Amino acid sequence: MINKKINLNEKIFIAGASGMAGSAILRSFTKAGYGKNNGGSIITTSSKTLNLLNLNEVESFFESEKPTIVVLAAARVGGIRANSTQPATFILENLKIQTNVIETAWKSGVKRLLFLGSSCIYPKFATQPIREESLLTGPLERTNEWYAISKIAGIKLCESLRIQHGFDAISLMPTNLYGPNDNYHPQNSHVMAALIKRFTDASINSEPSVECWGTGKPLREFMYADDLGEAVIFALNYWDPDSDNAPKNDEGKPLTFLNVGTGKDISILELSNKIADFTNYKGEIFWDKSKPDGTPKKQLCVKRLKELGWEAKTDLDTGIKKTIENYKNIYKN
Repeated sequence: MINKKINLNEKIFIAGASGMAGSAILRSFTKAGYGKNNGGSIITTSSKTLNLLNLNEVESFFESEKPTIVVLAAARVGGIRANSTQPATFILENLKIQTNVIETAWKSGVKRLLFLGSSCIYPKFATQPIREESLLTGPLERTNEWYAISKIAGIKLCESLRIQHGFDAISLMPTNLYGPNDNYHPQNSHVMAALIKRFTDASINSEPSVECWGTGKPLREFMYADDLGEAVIFALNYWDPDSDNAPKNDEGKPLTFLNVGTGKDISILELSNKIADFTNYKGEIFWDKSKPDGTPKKQLCVKRLKELGWEAKTDLDTGIKKTIENYKNIYKN
């Protein structure tokens, strides 16, 4: 294993630290000893103190704070409904956030930047499990293509700055995340949060039935958010795309983005039954088949990050139970 590439005395800026992914990354950095009486610091902001959509504000922030490490976890996110009804918002806001932060980090001389993408970047019918080589080999899933296109642009911006200017930018493509600080909005949440909310509320309120979208047949992979936090620190420390032992693509060229996940998937039907069981819900589950299923299967190949020395630790049952308790604590009736 190579020597660590970041030190405890770094000034680390986590963009999007209030979200599910960002807060998990913040917890992991804090747990690992960064920003604790060692000359370093962990810098976080909110939309009230720094508008990432405004380039002037971003440039002023970098000039005053001078971060040495940047983790870009900020994004406009949402489920199928949100992506379908707000396509312009999703592509515009994500392109602006990414371009503002990545370009300014490069111009400011940031030492390393890690950009968080998404598994939705891959084609709808990509060969499973999905390898990094599948990027740009086929059409995207229509229900989230606006978000996916923006994420692809972010990956390619990082890659192009590395090629042309030697900027040390890397990207991770997380599978579906869940855990503390997830978005439980009734219309705009992702599937795991939506199901946890529906079944927990239905159990508490003794509702006779719960409605779920689609057929329940699609297969999805889920990773507990705190595992992503650990993966981010690992990648920043031990993954150098330019090193001899770094993962290469099928053409033998260095990869600048890697998948991160569990490598295991589950049907939405089975997931719903599992959550119903964990929330002690005894009513009927109704499947509205007029609603879209989305991509039929989306399982990542996580071989390359595993070969570098990292793999997810939290099993699905443990993670779901922790998340249900977190939801109950936040949204007490």
